[in-house]
Amino acid sequence: MADPTALTDPASPLHVAIVMDGNGRWAKRRGMPRVFGHQAGLEATRRIVAAAHGQGIGWLTLYAFSTENWNRPASEVAELMSLPGRFFETDIGRLHREGVRVRVLGSREGLTPKLCGLIEDAEARTRGNTGLNLSIAFNYGGQADIVAAARAFAEAVAAGRAAPAQLDEAMFSHLLATRDLPPPDVIIRPSGEQRLSNFLLWEAAYAEFVFQDVLWPDYDADHLKAALQIFATRDRRYGALAPEDVLAAS
Repeated sequence: MADPTALTDPASPLHVAIVMDGNGRWAKRRGMPRVFGHQAGLEATRRIVAAAHGQGIGWLTLYAFSTENWNRPASEVAELMSLPGRFFETDIGRLHREGVRVRVLGSREGLTPKLCGLIEDAEARTRGNTGLNLSIAFNYGGQADIVAAARAFAEAVAAGRAAPAQLDEAMFSHLLATRDLPPPDVIIRPSGEQRLSNFLLWEAAYAEFVFQDVLWPDYDADHLKAALQIFATRDRRYGALAPEDVLAAS
């Protein structure tokens, strides 16, 4: 994971992470089963991926399915499991032509062989692309990722490949699923909820948070633009003092 201060340059592309939330409530308000909300949410995903190109976003990470979502009813889990497959089957050709690089963050455990194959194909086909970096967090949990990284380092120490004193933030970051991504500049959560829900726990150390009262299936380019305008007003100091405060303290 890159140094967070590397993205303080206004010319650097933003890394925007979004918790895609509110599909079930969207469907309930319309008297429809929750699966209809997830299908509408997929359309919102397409809109936001397309909108990212025009908003100065270089990295877009979408939280699609958490490790805790397995606890939902089996019918809903089955629908959630089918969504990325549909997305890759219908959209990967277009995304590839547009230069989008696709990554999927999260465990492959529990996924069907067909879905694993679609994920591997999408990642392989787009690996050389240099446009938008699209990461989809699927079967992902921030706590599980941190535990996996800690276990990997412990195993390296036990095998004599590493020493405990070598472990620092940079090395630990390299053991996470997000090792090839810069840290998020802003984490957006629509739906009115104000929590991370186990998303990018380590990576969010200096991220800004924007919460919006709109359900994900209704989310569009204007909502994204509004979130980025809020982000642009934030004063990011990464624990240091602002220049005027440094002068006042000297």
